[in-house]
Amino acid sequence: MKDISAEIIERVKQAGADGSKLQIVGGGSKDFMGRTPEGVPLNIAEHSGIVSYEPIELVLTARAGTSLTEINSALSEHNQRLAFEPPLFNGQATLGGTLACHLSGPGRPWNGSVRDHVLGIHLINGRGEALRFGGQVMKNVAGYDVSRMQAGAMGTLGVISEVSLKVMPKPATTTTLKREMSATQAIKEMNHLAGLPNPLTAACWFDNHLYLRLEGARSAVESTVKQWQGVVLEDGDNLWTQLREQQLDYFTGHMPVWRFSVNSSAEHVLPDREWLLDWGGSQRWLRGDYDTESLEALAKSMGGQVSLYRGGDRQLDVFHTQPELLRGLHQRLKHAFDPMGIFNPGRLYSWM
Repeated sequence: MKDISAEIIERVKQAGADGSKLQIVGGGSKDFMGRTPEGVPLNIAEHSGIVSYEPIELVLTARAGTSLTEINSALSEHNQRLAFEPPLFNGQATLGGTLACHLSGPGRPWNGSVRDHVLGIHLINGRGEALRFGGQVMKNVAGYDVSRMQAGAMGTLGVISEVSLKVMPKPATTTTLKREMSATQAIKEMNHLAGLPNPLTAACWFDNHLYLRLEGARSAVESTVKQWQGVVLEDGDNLWTQLREQQLDYFTGHMPVWRFSVNSSAEHVLPDREWLLDWGGSQRWLRGDYDTESLEALAKSMGGQVSLYRGGDRQLDVFHTQPELLRGLHQRLKHAFDPMGIFNPGRLYSWM
């Protein structure tokens, strides 16, 4: 538990003075994401520790280098959790990296993403200035929400030094149902069930089986189990942990893995064996060697975008091609927060 913000600020100012670039590094668990990193490593893993935690207020503040394992341990003592279920990646994942990469688990459509739970941040910009955005209370935000803007920015806008976020109580009961069906059938079923007043908090499909997680009051969960068809999994929690941590057999091997974010009801295409459907059908994983241009066209037809999540050529752009208008907005934001282009150059896009 240590505050090294002064050291980080000095490194940033020095980089601005000598024209060098900085590659922000935390636990290193998500180095595979984005384009190949450039610049001299700026390690913030030592900048760690829980700054404050108010269980009654459901608010926790921690430095960016704090491991999610440490945070989960503190929350468990009060029967609370991070409801967006971020992957721990063998205990190496940090709070700052999770926000920068915008990673959330199986319950994202029902419980919200990491961006939805962030209340405020401390950020060190490209001028070496320590800035504060948001706060430690749940309220509406007027104007640009800089705190949530960091979600998915891959550290290109500055060094996240501290994060405040809301936490939630753990559910009283959890049960997982398993049903055999095709991907096409699963998409229809997941969309149908998601619209019902039942305690559904996760729905995925792979290997010709649909998996449904029910969480909440025991009476509500047991009642839904009786209504819905399916086999109750004894090790259901383990299934969702493996999915969250990307430890299922589907994610093993050397084949590139593509991540689609699309309309949950979008029509299913390509062979079933190459897909894993999550988030009730709105997040779809595709495994295999494919042409980026053709997959972007496919994603567009499904109402969304696609990125090369893991593997493949990381020298090329791996995130969905942005239209000229959005590209300009990205570049103006980058210039506003990091005018000399110090942080993670090219990590998000080759032109940023």
